[in-house]
Amino acid sequence: MNAPTLHPRLIQPALLQQARDLAAAEGGSVLAALERLAGLDDVAFLAELGRAFAYATVTMDQLRELQPAFELLPFNQALERECAACRDAGGALWFVFADPLRPELLEWAERGLGSAFTPALARRDDILAWLHRLEGDLRAMDGVMGEATSGPSGEKVEEISLKAIGEDASPVVKLVHSTLYDALSAGASDIHMENDAQGIVIKYRIDGVLNLIAQSPGREMAEQVISRVKVMAELDIAERRVPQDGRFKVQMRGREIDLRVSIMPGVYGEDAVLRILDRQQLADELQGITLERLGFSGDALAQIRKLSREPYGMFLVTGPTGSGKTTTLYAAISEINTGQDKIITIEDPVEYQLPGILQIPVNEKKGLTFARGLRSILRHDPDKIMVGEIRDAETAQIAVQSALTGHLVFTTVHANNVFDVIGRFMHMGVDAYSFVSALNGILAQRLVRVNCSHCAEPVTPSPALLAESGLSPDRVSGFDFRAGKGCGHCRGSGFKGRRAIPEMMVLNDEIRELISTRAPIRQVKEAAARAGVRTLRETALDLVRQGVTSLEEVNRVTFVA
Repeated sequence: MNAPTLHPRLIQPALLQQARDLAAAEGGSVLAALERLAGLDDVAFLAELGRAFAYATVTMDQLRELQPAFELLPFNQALERECAACRDAGGALWFVFADPLRPELLEWAERGLGSAFTPALARRDDILAWLHRLEGDLRAMDGVMGEATSGPSGEKVEEISLKAIGEDASPVVKLVHSTLYDALSAGASDIHMENDAQGIVIKYRIDGVLNLIAQSPGREMAEQVISRVKVMAELDIAERRVPQDGRFKVQMRGREIDLRVSIMPGVYGEDAVLRILDRQQLADELQGITLERLGFSGDALAQIRKLSREPYGMFLVTGPTGSGKTTTLYAAISEINTGQDKIITIEDPVEYQLPGILQIPVNEKKGLTFARGLRSILRHDPDKIMVGEIRDAETAQIAVQSALTGHLVFTTVHANNVFDVIGRFMHMGVDAYSFVSALNGILAQRLVRVNCSHCAEPVTPSPALLAESGLSPDRVSGFDFRAGKGCGHCRGSGFKGRRAIPEMMVLNDEIRELISTRAPIRQVKEAAARAGVRTLRETALDLVRQGVTSLEEVNRVTFVA
């Protein structure tokens, strides 16, 4: 294949030399430097580059229509060289790459592919995003093995690492261990293995959202995968009619990771959910964590800090599972931990060890429940107490009494918003007057995904989306609507990371009186609004206005009134 002729009108030699000098000075690629100097957006630059080198160009949407030819160009080599061999619907072979200033790449493709192909240019981030979307399926075909070792506590620990696998290696072992490896690499919080009529479906929960990763056909394979998970969690593989819970440890890249396993029988067989508890990762994330880094700002930040420094009373944090409640309390307690107060926590489980704080893990099998542990804590001369979760009436009563007897109590409870918390405590039989006397404030929170900073771009929401979101066109002036289109940095999702959105209610005399007299919740909401309480929805829409997240994401996380 002959190298294409450079079009001097579009990319002049002087500009190319300037790009080479800039790349040499900054240590980056010549192509990236050229794009900066050209002053074009990424779409226009790709089009100009294609015309200059006489190559076809491929967009992200077009890439998704192509089928990878990994038998010609293996995945690992494609990822390393930022290119791909693909076939279109007619079976024609394409070689998609990002950098036409590297002629050796085409020469390498000509030698390696062994077939005639059509070269085409695509954005580097689009190629990487497309490859990452396929990565989950490919991991099951990688050579992945687990080796049993012993951890510091003497427990059996599965070593998860990529290795060459022999001819006699079990496909089930490959699939299970490769799934663990990929999920841990992707930063997933949960792995779902779901049985359906065809076989097993594997999904990861990343940034709070389930992502379909792979589908493996075959009922026998599905049963063997679940059995393999049961063996690792030391569960009864013969029992398939009742739920089972277990746990096991793995070791990856020198760190131990806990996995809690839940097995649930279903119509097509058993499903497994593996909750990943990566304490080392959490420790790294919480190192120097502050409330600002979690996303709190303005009045909510000031109110949380004020409630965290009160001498006594109760500070409640509420929200669904996975909404960041414990992380918020960790951040608040870390900020007030000066060493002058005795701080004790009781948690299930202890997710991260806080220096200078006594942390007690719940052990219900041995009789150490939240209620029993909390009674013992009160005899241990604490100043501040954190109760990981209030689950029952006994724990609620003791927590309220602790707050009334001079202790500052941090705790969480599952509820949808700050007003539903009131009903939860009343339902558990807590005296309304005692409850409002102890309670200083309630924080309800959610986590919203943040637009990827590398691929987010301005968008115009459709009238249907605005109507669905409860917004009229005259109410969206000043909004910076943005959304990520997917790139290699965000694994093609358009989002990278999450931040907290708060609904903060600090009790005043009017609100206390209404709660203690069991006034209708509507009156409590009206009093809270007069006190300046902003709903989760209002706070989330502020992030849309600033371009931090998308309107669709806010609709997913918050209730549209």
